Amino acid sequence: MSAPPFDLEAATSHVAKRDRALQRIIREVGPCSLAISTRRTPYQALVESIVYQQLTGRAAATIYSRVCRAFGSSRCPTAKQIAAASCETLRGAGLSRSKAEALRDLAARSLAGEVPSRAETTRLSDEEIVERLTAVRGVGRWTAEMFLIFTLGRPDILPVDDYGVRKGFARANGREILPKPKELATHGERWRPFRTVASWYLWRATELG
Repeated sequence: MSAPPFDLEAATSHVAKRDRALQRIIREVGPCSLAISTRRTPYQALVESIVYQQLTGRAAATIYSRVCRAFGSSRCPTAKQIAAASCETLRGAGLSRSKAEALRDLAARSLAGEVPSRAETTRLSDEEIVERLTAVRGVGRWTAEMFLIFTLGRPDILPVDDYGVRKGFARANGREILPKPKELATHGERWRPFRTVASWYLWRATELG
């Protein structure tokens, strides 16, 4: 894991100056420790994301390990391996049919060059990456946004549909009712161009006692 490719201290200062509620959260939480995974390719990151969807961490890790072992390794299977595998092989590792089909679609699109490499992502905007990734079966906007934050370390991502971000916003502002995505998006304009750091602190806000 590595630090993201932007100045976390400067980003935190920017957000704190523009939002008193988040300023209080920042004081309680301390420095932002957002870290990104630089070793995984976009394809590998998406394989893991699809496997982990709607599962607890431990259960997802167990199934992910089984998927890897089904191809004779502890590492993520290649796109060629998954493309050549049957749905039954993938389901035998504990995947649902929809996830098995999603992995096969991801593999096929990766082999066709539709899933960008890490080098290619440097030439694409956030929205261009979202558009490319959400064309993959089983990959929605939220998954693409998590990829932008935790794999690429993009500085200005605000996942307005994320429950934790919405809950953190409500808590930071002393509210019982969670904000609607549109309200959160509007409020979040003040955090640009570092909405990723604001999101990180909103997640941390849900953990405060």
